[in-house]
Amino acid sequence: MAESATIARPYADALFKTASSGLSAAAVWLDELAAIAGNQQLLQYADNPKVTSEQVFTVVVSVAKSSLPDAAKNFLRTVIENGRLAVLPDVASQFRALMNAQGGTSDAVVYSAFPIDALALADVSAALEKRFGRKLNVSVQLEPALIGGIRVVVGDEVLDTSVKARLEQMKVALTA
Repeated sequence: MAESATIARPYADALFKTASSGLSAAAVWLDELAAIAGNQQLLQYADNPKVTSEQVFTVVVSVAKSSLPDAAKNFLRTVIENGRLAVLPDVASQFRALMNAQGGTSDAVVYSAFPIDALALADVSAALEKRFGRKLNVSVQLEPALIGGIRVVVGDEVLDTSVKARLEQMKVALTA
């Protein structure tokens, strides 16, 4: 959704510039706010003309698991007052991209059919960094449909070594 990304860009840029000394801390609270703002019921509540921006702010702050710093509260107030609560997930995504660009890293999501322990994840991370030629921020998501193996997504690049992918390849080869 290009429009949402266009709206989110100035917020991400402004937050990146103001939080230059504490980027990782800002990323943590921004990700939390983005997760909260992704809730459809909250967005419907915020769009209700009878609900004030202060009421929406109070709801979001009360739902947050951690206590938000003043910078986070000020940022949240600005976003809510401007009616941009729905773009917070895009703001978080663009903020993460700015952080990665500054640090020369990329986010990588490893989809696995089974949980990966810390030692195995470190080995996988090292191999992926060598394969993709850059430092990666690796996160793991379980996806039992893969049957076995892993699928890695780094930006728009995908490395799929899962059993499901191999079975699909065999199916294509047999039906061709």
